[in-house]
Amino acid sequence: MPIILLILALGLLKYFEVWKFAEMSWWWCGGLMIVAFIWFEYIEKIFGLDKKKAHDEDRERREARRKATFDQQNRRK
Repeated sequence: MPIILLILALGLLKYFEVWKFAEMSWWWCGGLMIVAFIWFEYIEKIFGLDKKKAHDEDRERREARRKATFDQQNRRK
């Protein structure tokens, strides 16, 4: 996500010709977009980072369900 924010910031600074960014080449923004594409399409999948968040959410949901079940059973006793 930080790389997306960097691309956005550089693009806006270049577009509005702020300070030294006015002289910067558009290739810097384009290059960062290519790096972001490679990261999100290939590198995350290689390291399993795209599935990690989904697995963490599933684990939290299971823990909440387990806790609710045990709390409910303890109230009956």
